[in-house]
Amino acid sequence: MKNMRNNYSQKPDKKNIRKEKNEDKEERNYDDQVEGRNSVLELLESEKDINKIFVTKGEKHGSINKIIAMAKEKNIIIVEKDKRKMDEMAQNQNYQGVIAIVPPFEYCEIEDILDEAKQKNEDPFILILDGIEDPHNLGSIIRTAETAGVHGIIIPKRRAAAVNSTVNKVSAGAVEHMKVARVTNISDSIQKLKDAGLWICGTDINTDKYYYNQDLTGPLGIVIGNEGSGMSEKVRKNCDFNVKIPMKGKITSLNASVSTGIVVYEAVKQRISK
Repeated sequence: MKNMRNNYSQKPDKKNIRKEKNEDKEERNYDDQVEGRNSVLELLESEKDINKIFVTKGEKHGSINKIIAMAKEKNIIIVEKDKRKMDEMAQNQNYQGVIAIVPPFEYCEIEDILDEAKQKNEDPFILILDGIEDPHNLGSIIRTAETAGVHGIIIPKRRAAAVNSTVNKVSAGAVEHMKVARVTNISDSIQKLKDAGLWICGTDINTDKYYYNQDLTGPLGIVIGNEGSGMSEKVRKNCDFNVKIPMKGKITSLNASVSTGIVVYEAVKQRISK
């Protein structure tokens, strides 16, 4: 305490104070960051741009060593900070001692997703998310989509989760390998996909057809609605057909990411069996 009082009694260096405030402000304003060891390793292996990597001071064991070695090899700046400052920077509680600062996520255009399918010589397989608000759900959906071979995901710009550090962490780095288009109007985007030859499948508890009785092969877009209200009425009307998942319990809805996995992998099964 004595040293603290002595420091306050000295005349402050305004230049240094200004510099420290700017640094703190800069760190607090980082919106685009990837946290967690596996996610940062995925990022390093993806060849995407990384501005800087922060590591908790003293964390030099396990996969942290691999991260530091890869970063040095790629000439990426590594900064060690004490745990308190790292905790303040982290957007997730379990950041595992490492935070990578990256340029803003690069969203693509719908045409880029269609081109991805064309380059792979595959029928387009696209997810359309009509208002998924929880970044954890978005991250889980991206992870499922990437493992299932989905060519891209379409999300709305308003009233929906965007790709951020939480999404990246929950996706286990899958977001680095998935094309995501962020659009102004979901209904207009559905029409664009229809014009490109895709059939649009909605997911709606009020329909009569179960997902496993519907042909989900060929050029396909699957719509997943909002966690609480489902698809909007306008989007529902724009779908070519709707499917539902059987509900036998007292709770009549599933988590959005779970529903996505069930329907998407039915489509995968049908495509493999075709």
